[in-house]
Amino acid sequence: MNPFSTTYTTDKTDATLVSEVLLGNKASLNNLIQKHQPFIYNIAWKMIGDPSQAEDLTQEALIKIISNLSSFKGESAFRTWAYRIVWNHFLNEKKKSNSMFPDNFDDLGNALDNAPSFDISLEEQESKKEEIREVRLQCLSGMLLCLTKEQRLVYIMGDIFDADHNIGSEIMSVSKDTYRKKLSRARNDLHNFMKNKCGLVNKANPCRCHKKVTIALDNGMVDAKNLLFNRREYSTFQKELEPKANQLVEEAEDLYAKLHRDHSFKTQFDKKNFLQSILESPNWRNNLNLN
Repeated sequence: MNPFSTTYTTDKTDATLVSEVLLGNKASLNNLIQKHQPFIYNIAWKMIGDPSQAEDLTQEALIKIISNLSSFKGESAFRTWAYRIVWNHFLNEKKKSNSMFPDNFDDLGNALDNAPSFDISLEEQESKKEEIREVRLQCLSGMLLCLTKEQRLVYIMGDIFDADHNIGSEIMSVSKDTYRKKLSRARNDLHNFMKNKCGLVNKANPCRCHKKVTIALDNGMVDAKNLLFNRREYSTFQKELEPKANQLVEEAEDLYAKLHRDHSFKTQFDKKNFLQSILESPNWRNNLNLN
């Protein structure tokens, strides 16, 4: 269940799990981690654009949440308390993205303009549809990385995860009006670029994913045998969010958000979650009194 949804109803379960963890119940700790790990990871992945770095960020954030569980008093919703930790950790992390894309809109726009375009037939478009979607997802990811770190986070939570001003302002520890203004600025910066460059948004723009797939394959930006985003085992943000996120609406802002919600959402992780090996160490077991 989307923890940023206004219909989120699992805080009682979260609070119960936390109480059991503090009594030393390892199974409850694993349940708590597995419940929130996918959302934390996918925020990290969208924010930094690199899956291995996203794993590191997720692990670090989960460690902070777990090591501070005793300070959770139930005075606010667990999601607010936990994702405030995530927000602050992601905002303050010093890792630089390994993305192949520039980190500002001017350079990204120039790169897209200067990348050769090749027309391909409808048959070729069909045969390369997986690679074309990979080009689209890579480009959308690159656009997000051109936002400031705070703008990325507020856009991911506000427009992709659909956190309203009540939830968003609580997580950011700002007023509702400030949250709305920050989200509006992030939207404007991203949408202005997409409106002026992206053929998915404005058909008058010359940039088309299928026209860039040839150069992307030739220069190694897309590896047809090892796609980064467009993998069969991945879901999408659209499928993982609450039903209203699937509604097709005409407003321009929802078109932009819909494109980003079509981005990959990783739901399955290794059998051992990010923290299991750490939690099996004697120090952590003693610290949390796990049994």
